[in-house]
Amino acid sequence: MYNNNISENFGSMVFNEAVMRERLPKDIYKSLKKSITEGTPLELDVANVVASVMKDWAIEKGATHFTHWFQPMTGITAEKHDSFLAPDGTGRAITEFSGKSLVKGEPDASSFPSGGLRSTFEARGYTAWDPTSYAFIKDNTLYIPTAFCSYSGEALDKKTPLLRSMHALNEQALRILRLFGLNDVKRVVAMAGPEQEYFLIDMNMYLKRPDLMHCGRTLFGARPPKGQELEDHYFRPIKQRVLKFMRELDEELWKLGVYAKTEHNEVAPSQHEIATIYAEANVATDQNQLTMELMKTIGAKHGLACLLHEKPFAGINGSGKHVNWSLATDTGINLLDPGDTPFENALFLLFLVAVIKAVDDYQDLLRVSVASAGNDHRLGANEAPPAIVSIFLGDELTGILNAIENDALYECKGKALMEIGAPVLPRFPKDSTDRNRTSPFAFTGNKFELRMLGSAFSIAGPLIVLNTIVAESLRQFADELENSSDFKANLNKLIKRVIREHKRIIFNGNGYDGSWVKEAEARGLSNLKTTPDALPAFVSPKSIELFTRHRVFTEHEIRSRYEILLENYSKTINIEALTMIDMVNKMVIPAVFDYQNELAELAIRKKSISPELSTLPEEKLLERLSKLSEYLTEKLERLTEQTIAVKEIKDNLEMAKAYREKVCAAMSELRMIVDELELIVSSKHWRIPSYSEILNSVYE
Repeated sequence: MYNNNISENFGSMVFNEAVMRERLPKDIYKSLKKSITEGTPLELDVANVVASVMKDWAIEKGATHFTHWFQPMTGITAEKHDSFLAPDGTGRAITEFSGKSLVKGEPDASSFPSGGLRSTFEARGYTAWDPTSYAFIKDNTLYIPTAFCSYSGEALDKKTPLLRSMHALNEQALRILRLFGLNDVKRVVAMAGPEQEYFLIDMNMYLKRPDLMHCGRTLFGARPPKGQELEDHYFRPIKQRVLKFMRELDEELWKLGVYAKTEHNEVAPSQHEIATIYAEANVATDQNQLTMELMKTIGAKHGLACLLHEKPFAGINGSGKHVNWSLATDTGINLLDPGDTPFENALFLLFLVAVIKAVDDYQDLLRVSVASAGNDHRLGANEAPPAIVSIFLGDELTGILNAIENDALYECKGKALMEIGAPVLPRFPKDSTDRNRTSPFAFTGNKFELRMLGSAFSIAGPLIVLNTIVAESLRQFADELENSSDFKANLNKLIKRVIREHKRIIFNGNGYDGSWVKEAEARGLSNLKTTPDALPAFVSPKSIELFTRHRVFTEHEIRSRYEILLENYSKTINIEALTMIDMVNKMVIPAVFDYQNELAELAIRKKSISPELSTLPEEKLLERLSKLSEYLTEKLERLTEQTIAVKEIKDNLEMAKAYREKVCAAMSELRMIVDELELIVSSKHWRIPSYSEILNSVYE
């Protein structure tokens, strides 16, 4: 019965293909499908019928409002709700939803980040329905996925450039497929599947930590006696409270057509993961944003706070988001599937080297796409891939490419059977490559896995870059091969040349090993360790030419996003610094003074009872606390001064660098003192929940 409900309820709150086919008139359905598959404009009379049917369906499902759901450059989603009600002229109301209301909205755009794309007094913005991503119902509201642009037509969101990048990739991939005689293919789609890591802690602990509430991460916290040293949290049985949360999350996601598939405990205490099945890149982006929103709201229903920051706790693993990416045709071909004999599969090899060339040529851009203040804590910290971009292919594919480069015969080893050593266990084919968790960008059988994202990221940014840089490689290949008099010979020469020129980006070793930093430098690979180091690559002439050539961004849109990213970095550090100052003044200093006062009074009372009683322990501890209190006030003053001084800098890049070099350094110094004080101040006086309390707060 339960299993039947799963399939019956899946997509029950989505205006999906089945609903459209069932409810829309045949001619309207065909027109809508043509708009979706071919990108043709949707006629208003068609939109009116779709809107009417969509409204009736939504009301049957309990919806009273609709909203255009969009993704501004805040990294989260936005929505403005309107009811279906309209006056009928007699004092009563009717339900109404027009085609115009479906395809176009007009939210106030003045307070969203624009990076100079518009003046603050210019408030008009437009949302435009994205029919390639299904509408759905949540909280009695019909959600309509939309793009968001300014009055002058510039993209103010993450969806518009993502759709543009998918279009660019499709155009160039089709040129390649035509050369191979695949004329039946009408569309090539970028596919994505995110794996989402997160922490769950008790809501009461969360509400007692201003740093978690304001910054998403702890700014203070001494290491607990037991963290993840025993690696006993990974894949262990899931606690009942967390399991109930996961089950409700699954059920709600399934209703919304999200293929939530895998969930488990991660490495760090209180850390977990959820993975969803592949979807088209723009749909996967929408679904991941929806997943993150539901994780927070459903968590709160269970008395849990869901933390999506990349590094909520020092000293234990942070949370990332791995995005699996591949290319599929509308005829069902996975263009990154090697098949049984990859060394004989010219089409696969051409797309493979296109990706290799793209990542090598635009490694800095790929690093920019995962840059943030939060992710700077993870990358290169031996828990996530390094900030150096490289590709893992595994021994077999690397061997094939080496053989091609050197005109050597590749000796296929075939599928080896895995020998486990226990006769009772089944024998099964061994994969051609192991997994490399230290690689930023790894080939995993028939797809690539980008492992550099932080858990709070929208996957749109990295997908935009990945789609566009691969489109550029394919464009160059098509330009060369379309004019070829001997396609096969020139194809072989091209593949061989690309391998030789771009093999430096391939690294199958341990990315955590310090020797890789030196080797990468010798190879000429970049190592952009922090966000201020990385971001200038976004506005380089090379990047601007790339994005404008493929019409993914205008130059104005690129420069605006650059300013937004810089501002976001500086604002994030500023909020953290102000929160730290506030917590020290209101929570740490009073606790330290209270404990010193208690110790001093104890020493006085002991002496009043008998001068012979020793007060040496109290005096030694008081002396240590007094010295630390002095350091505390010094470091607090330094952080306050640096935070004030940095705000005077006018240039956004210089400001971001100053926050990194001066404010972050002052924050680290202050944290060291506070964390040491936490270890010696009585828990009766310490006002901030400890790591031990937080990480073990979900115990049943």
